[in-house]
Amino acid sequence: MRENKLGKRIAFILLAIVCVIWIFPLIWAIFTSFKSEAEIQKVGFSLIPQDWTLANFLGLLQGNDSSPVFRWFVNSMIISTSHTLLVMVIVSFAAYGYTRLTFKGRDLIFALLLGTMMFPGVVNLIPNFKIVDTLGWTNTFLAVIVPGAAGVYNIFLVRQFILGIPKELDESAVIDGANELQIFYHIILPLIKPVLTVVALFSFTGSWNDFLWPSIVINDIDKLPITPGLQLLQGQYMTYPGIGTAGAILALIPTFLLYLVAQKSFMASMSLQSGIK
Repeated sequence: MRENKLGKRIAFILLAIVCVIWIFPLIWAIFTSFKSEAEIQKVGFSLIPQDWTLANFLGLLQGNDSSPVFRWFVNSMIISTSHTLLVMVIVSFAAYGYTRLTFKGRDLIFALLLGTMMFPGVVNLIPNFKIVDTLGWTNTFLAVIVPGAAGVYNIFLVRQFILGIPKELDESAVIDGANELQIFYHIILPLIKPVLTVVALFSFTGSWNDFLWPSIVINDIDKLPITPGLQLLQGQYMTYPGIGTAGAILALIPTFLLYLVAQKSFMASMSLQSGIK
């Protein structure tokens, strides 16, 4: 009993240390964003601001021609929302096709798709850029919305969920005269809403936080999303950490709110096939 309690205490202490290591930088950034630059530049460590101010946030939202932060924020909302909707449409239809439709080479094609997950994403940067450039999508939102919409992992996740749905439901619908599209829309789609919520959450946060690809395909500063925009902000205000941390906090708000709204569906989908069999 004593050894068991000691082990739990040690595990609790280790988890607490890890938690502090992860959370403290975020807490520091939040408090720093509410400090004046004069207070930040003072010698010595101070976590909680002595004089709370919104000057850093107001300065960012007002913006200027070289750092239109509010425009970057709107751009990210348009890009991430459009990308997420496109992902959900493509992934749901593709997963349905790889589970319910029968065609020659279906399993081989899916196996080849899974094999592509073994390659690092940077391998596709140059080919994808050439395709985007050929289509004339550079410096447009399409360049960051369309590529990656048919993510193999998302298709695999939804496919595994659909495999847990009894085919007897499909057969009953066929007897009642339903076609493939009606089966998908009225039977499969309502049942896969939990896993689609997870896919939407991951797709939105992935698109919102993406830095490398938007930096490659978008050169117009007015069309940048907020994540690569913050890099420019860091270069412009490198001696003003208050403005930099305020920009980082603004960038965190949408994904944090999205998780709060979707956390019930997210937790429910962890058991994927529960309530179906």
